[in-house]
Amino acid sequence: MNRLLFLLAMLCTLGANAQTDLDAFRYSQYSLTGTARFTSMGGAFTAVGGDFSSLSQNPAGMAIYRRSELTFTPSIYAGKTSSTFLGNTADDSRYNFNIANAGFVFTQPLTKNDEGEGWKSWNFGIGLNRINNFHSRSFYEGFNLDNSFTDYLAQQAQGVGYENLDGYYEYLGYYTYLINPDSLNNYTSAVPFGHVTQRRSSEKRGAITETAFSVSGNYSNKLFLGATLGFNSLRYTEESTYEELDEQNLVDSLKQFQFDQSLTTRGVGVNLKFGMIYWINEYVRFGAAVHTPTWYNMNDSYQNTMQSRFDGGYTSRKQSPSGTFDYYMTTPFRAMGGLAFVFNQYGLVSADYEFNDISTARISATGFSFADVNNEIRRKYTATNTVRIGTEWRINNFTIRAGGGLTSSPMNSKYAVSGADFSQKSLTAGFGVRDKNVFLDFGYAYTETKGYLQPYTLNFLEVAGVRETMVRSNFTMTFGVKF
Repeated sequence: MNRLLFLLAMLCTLGANAQTDLDAFRYSQYSLTGTARFTSMGGAFTAVGGDFSSLSQNPAGMAIYRRSELTFTPSIYAGKTSSTFLGNTADDSRYNFNIANAGFVFTQPLTKNDEGEGWKSWNFGIGLNRINNFHSRSFYEGFNLDNSFTDYLAQQAQGVGYENLDGYYEYLGYYTYLINPDSLNNYTSAVPFGHVTQRRSSEKRGAITETAFSVSGNYSNKLFLGATLGFNSLRYTEESTYEELDEQNLVDSLKQFQFDQSLTTRGVGVNLKFGMIYWINEYVRFGAAVHTPTWYNMNDSYQNTMQSRFDGGYTSRKQSPSGTFDYYMTTPFRAMGGLAFVFNQYGLVSADYEFNDISTARISATGFSFADVNNEIRRKYTATNTVRIGTEWRINNFTIRAGGGLTSSPMNSKYAVSGADFSQKSLTAGFGVRDKNVFLDFGYAYTETKGYLQPYTLNFLEVAGVRETMVRSNFTMTFGVKF
């Protein structure tokens, strides 16, 4: 009976352990990916249009199509993470081949006369756009003179009987003798004074892919309106291993322990996008779009394992139950505006601004309160401001492109770490070849983000953190046919 009650208690703690403010942060981000033309111009397309990526940015851009089009974009994604911890720097990388987008735009003319006022055409689009890519691998290692992850476990367990400990963290430490209680449930750590080598490796996989259904209209070749209904498919997996080792024989009895974590998140969501583009004159175009929040149904499944090794060869291992938890997530509202300056048939320059307030993201669940997590989201995060610039120039059938962008820190200044505040910069370039019916474009996007994380936290004690520089390279090729 006691064992049954203990298992139920562990399952009840699952929701509190799995969903944090980091989930809201992770799933409210967007990668610079799409068609090769879109990518190589830095995503500065709010006022440009005429590209399939417009369906997921400003659907009014689809109304600029004069002919139907079929596009297909494979992509090679390369992610490199450099981690600095306790004076040591380590690099790790991961590569991924994926389909950045694929889709079809159908153009329906409403009049044979392109002159005068009135509705000129209705366009319909359907396809897939990858809007975020989670693939990465990281590693850090350092010698900690001051404290241990076991101190965190002991701190969390204080005053709690072993039968009521969190079955995904503290109980694993108790079972493997990393924390030990007295008769009053005061826990002590097996590593009371630090002096251990700490290392962690992590591999992340997955993406958010949007299935977009769009409709747009062209009024008098001046005003272009569009709307997109988006269905998002989300998948995220993370496998990580955290270790502490007594390589210098400075810790009494304990030689090494290892903490393995496995998490898989799946989600489906829906959103709406509305946009407009207005041609002020033949040289200047203005665009604007709003995106509703994406409303997700989410599911987490995960399992943790702890194992320890002591002097004399004694080992202990404990695995948590396999757990699942269903919940809901709402991402922030987004708004963007842009200007494009067109130089006849020779080229254009475009500039975009985007607003995305991550502090408005929310998590909820039936029968479970996330008030503390949502308050943490409000405190920790703030609105981001993104500026994107892009250009393209044509020489007969050949086109060259370039662009870049800056995104401000999503962290509230009270929580941001100088030089590692998760602000982002990007640089892009590409080229393409087109004739009347077929085109082939190539694009490259470089993004860099500098962030900060802590392996664990301790009350009233400073814990060494990890500075991470995350570099993402995306190579795209778009093949398209017009008819």
